[in-house]
Amino acid sequence: MWRYFDFKHISFAHPQFFLLLLPVIALFLYEQFQKKQSTPFILSSLKNLKGQANNATASFLKFLRYTAYLFFIIALARPQLGNVNEVINSEGIDIVLSVDISGSMLAEDFKPNRLEAAKEVSKDFIENRLTDRIGIVIFSGESFTQCPVTSDKNILYDQLRNIKSGLLEDGTAIGMGLATAVERLKDSKVKSKIIVLLTDGVNNGGLIDPLTALEIAKAYKIRVYTIGVGTHDMANYPTQDQFGNMTMQQQEVQIDEELLKKIATETGGVYYRATSNQSLENIYKAIDKLEKTSIKMNSFKHYAEMFSLYAFIGIACIVLEQIIRYAIRRTIN
Repeated sequence: MWRYFDFKHISFAHPQFFLLLLPVIALFLYEQFQKKQSTPFILSSLKNLKGQANNATASFLKFLRYTAYLFFIIALARPQLGNVNEVINSEGIDIVLSVDISGSMLAEDFKPNRLEAAKEVSKDFIENRLTDRIGIVIFSGESFTQCPVTSDKNILYDQLRNIKSGLLEDGTAIGMGLATAVERLKDSKVKSKIIVLLTDGVNNGGLIDPLTALEIAKAYKIRVYTIGVGTHDMANYPTQDQFGNMTMQQQEVQIDEELLKKIATETGGVYYRATSNQSLENIYKAIDKLEKTSIKMNSFKHYAEMFSLYAFIGIACIVLEQIIRYAIRRTIN
């Protein structure tokens, strides 16, 4: 019932009929003027009470009549409640984030460290990809699918949060990280498939050579964006002393940029070097802009006609007014 009076969402097919309110207002003002001009002087007596009752009845009858006018005009304006259905057609992109989780990713040249910085920007990246499916692969000395390709953002956030260094055998198996990401995408039916591979080191292990993984990615027409993470020159790396305690030690930053450039170039992607939290954030924003999803939206608006209720209320007011007038005439007679 309340939807009939939700005028924020009601539109009118013939709003010009609201101009009829002008003569109705003019008639009301004229009657008020006439009433003031012809107000009788009533002496104080018991008839006062009868006069007050008559005035109250007359006011109620006038209220019913003008309420009927108002609802008839609303009905003539043809109120409609709009309902919009939106059909979204999107050509989504399947994306795999392949993240290095080796011990060196705990280096503190990023705040609080490289791995946590990568997880933070990855979360923002996932949040911005509204209609795409995304998966997560982690690698160090070996690789593992942390999350298969999915459109469920909550699952992605949970799996991203669970990533930490030490989950896999230590090392940097770039070929394995790339090959596992390709495996997640190779059977995808979408037109655009991409991998964002992030690492901070030089390939030093794994069962699959990076160049072999590159050829597999090219065979499946998967575009690879590569990111080298680390400042230039020296950085604080976690190391274990002779007593088994973890300490931070200055070491030279080594990233196989030639390999990462080759992987990106030959697959149609781009290589980026991140040297700070801000530059890493900017890189993910740049990739987000380069890989735009095509979205087409068709809107269909349906209208529910609502004039009948307003007409019914107007008629009910007129009928009630006539019933009261008839009852008054019978009482007088």
